[in-house]
Amino acid sequence: QVQLVESGGGLVQPGGSLRLSCAASIRSFNLYDMGWYRQAPGKQRELVAVIRRTSITNYADSVKGRFTISRDNAKNTVFLQMNSLKPEDTAVYYCNAAQTHYAYWGQGTQVTVSS
Repeated sequence: QVQLVESGGGLVQPGGSLRLSCAASIRSFNLYDMGWYRQAPGKQRELVAVIRRTSITNYADSVKGRFTISRDNAKNTVFLQMNSLKPEDTAVYYCNAAQTHYAYWGQGTQVTVSS
C-alpha cells in the first residue's frame, strides 16, 4: 500500500523559511515524478513544484527563486525548501507521486504565513 506522509508545515512570519518533507512508502520511488501542490481556502489545488525521475525540475511562476524542490532516492523522500515566504503562500501543501498510469497523494500539511 502506497503512503505519502508530509511533515514540516507550521506557522511562520513573512520572510521566513520552512522545509517540507514527504516520506514515501513506495516501490521504485526513483521511477516516479514527485510534486508539491497546494490548496488555499476557496481556491483550486495548484502545482507548486515538480521534480521528475530525471531530476529535471519545474516551478510555478509564483514561487520561482524562492522555493527549491529536491529528492533523496535512497531515502524515498522529497523536500520543498521554502524561503522568503509570503502570506499568499498560506495553504495546505500536498505531496504527489505520479507515473504514467498511477498517481498518489499525501494527506497534506498546513503552512501559514502570518505576522
